[in-house]
Amino acid sequence: MLAYSYKNYGSPDVIEQVTVPTPTPKPNEVLVRVYATTVSAGDWRARSLTLPKGLGLMGRLVFGVTGPRKPILGTEFSGIVEAVGADVTNYQPGDAVIGFPGAGFGAHAEFITMPANGKLTLKPHSVSFAHAAAIPFGGTTAYDFLVNKAKLQAGETVLINGASGSVGSASLQIAKHLGAHVTAVCSGANAELVRNLGADRVIDYRTQNVIGQGDQYDIVVDAVGTLPWSQAQHAIQPGGKMVLIAGKTSDMLFGSLKAAMKGKKMIGGVASESHEELEAVVKLAAKGDFQPLIDRKYAFADMKAAHAHVDGGHKRGNVVVSVAERAGASQAA
Repeated sequence: MLAYSYKNYGSPDVIEQVTVPTPTPKPNEVLVRVYATTVSAGDWRARSLTLPKGLGLMGRLVFGVTGPRKPILGTEFSGIVEAVGADVTNYQPGDAVIGFPGAGFGAHAEFITMPANGKLTLKPHSVSFAHAAAIPFGGTTAYDFLVNKAKLQAGETVLINGASGSVGSASLQIAKHLGAHVTAVCSGANAELVRNLGADRVIDYRTQNVIGQGDQYDIVVDAVGTLPWSQAQHAIQPGGKMVLIAGKTSDMLFGSLKAAMKGKKMIGGVASESHEELEAVVKLAAKGDFQPLIDRKYAFADMKAAHAHVDGGHKRGNVVVSVAERAGASQAA
């Protein structure tokens, strides 16, 4: 099978198309023909080893000290089950599925194996393969931080910094689904886009103060790492919360203490990657309450160009790569 692999950290030029053996599913695994995948922020960090200041050594311990531990990137995908292991009873060949290998990577390939009881679920008929592939990374991150960690309630006020990105746009939609009043921070060029996703108010960070005088929120979410605690704290209600999905190293390490000293709470850490969260966001997508935002689509042969676009730092939502298409299937659009 064809796949994209890399041996050294760096620019998109480090990835190359290679031919590798098609994996054989173990007794508890399924083999999936990948129809669509994405180039996510996780792929970008792993490939370039771009991390917050002070976390470079930790990054190498996670991704590989002398070189990539996982040579084939790709955190999420949609596709069709090609074969199942001897012990698999919940999937069969021909099933359309959504998979979330997450930190396990491996989706930038024509085929991938996944545990049948792992982060895999059936794809709703109403969701295209392209949109399905873009659900897991941003959707589960937003769901975990807002629902599981922050316990967002209906009627609360939320500021989302980076509302036009993959995680930010998912956070916006999930917050609105839960009944929150959402203020979205993005560039003026993306203002109409986030309004269409449900934002009640939009702040153009290029022309307006993100934290305006007198602004107060129950929850402040930083999805892109450009809103430090020192700035955000002034806009958080007493007893309120800051959700740090991305941020400064000092905030990641000491944010909880800083917030506690002000009578507030900092919620950070790594997003949980679970089957339950994947099921939850896929159900939201099936009902139309969450639709992952797609910036651009690339052909599999243009994987380097997809990586280069993500490297630019201004993608809107998700960058989808079409790996294979099912003849005559409109769902693959």
